[in-house]
Amino acid sequence: MTPIGVIGLGLMGSALAERLLGAGHRVMGWDLDPGRTAALRERGGDVAKDAEQVFAGCRRVLLSLPSHREVSDVVQGAGAFLTRGLTIIDTTTGDPASTEELARDLGARGIIWLDATISGSSAQVRAGSVTLMVGGDAELFDTCSDIFEAIGRQTFHTGPAGTGAKMKLVTNLVLGLNRAALAEGLAFAGSLGLDPVVSLAVMRGSAAYSSIMDTKGERMIHGDFAPEARLSQHLKDVRLIVDLGQRAGLPMPLSAAHRTVLESAEVAGCGDLDNSSIIKVLVAPGRDRGAT
Repeated sequence: MTPIGVIGLGLMGSALAERLLGAGHRVMGWDLDPGRTAALRERGGDVAKDAEQVFAGCRRVLLSLPSHREVSDVVQGAGAFLTRGLTIIDTTTGDPASTEELARDLGARGIIWLDATISGSSAQVRAGSVTLMVGGDAELFDTCSDIFEAIGRQTFHTGPAGTGAKMKLVTNLVLGLNRAALAEGLAFAGSLGLDPVVSLAVMRGSAAYSSIMDTKGERMIHGDFAPEARLSQHLKDVRLIVDLGQRAGLPMPLSAAHRTVLESAEVAGCGDLDNSSIIKVLVAPGRDRGAT
């Protein structure tokens, strides 16, 4: 069985590899961190010595990297190992313009590019409950349906290359604001002397409900900020969202305010914590754990 490659085995990449292994696929992975590649080997995956070996040994390769910059570096560094007929599935959240440029350049060499962004955290990937948004040729999208079905609950073909990256920013804008609103709401409830557990239950049963309450509410209440999706990664996305929106002539006031709050949280040491830790800079002074 020809393996499916995974380059980047951080929170999201390791979860993707686990889903593929669980579905019976053979997986070959690589990461700069030897500890991450060792973890893949322990789960039954094959470990490559570098990214080039992944491209050489796999016909379909998933990328899960911090930003479009690392994606560009990996692709450009692979050189002659990128051969005609190779399919690259990029799950990274990055600049759509960079995605479109890579897709165009690689397409001229007979290399297939799909930007398959993911709505959901690494924990939700492991649970198979995420949504995939895939940009690229429709027929080529269909040839990778087995991968998408192994990873998530539902998959949308969003249009040509670059539209998956764009749609991810749209969903991240709304998701991030929902998360920030929940954090501020719980902080507000605490400042009024309301029980945070009851407050969360009421919000979940009211018209204020959003699914972020199911994934982040308990974490905010109890100060459980072990990372499933790091705050600094979302700040990277929000900066990109604000920049692209303002370049399109939109004022983006809510996202700009969100960016400011996230920057304060990063300065406060929350960057490597779960993005639910945004509540730490929204609670009243002296409250240093969640909303309690």
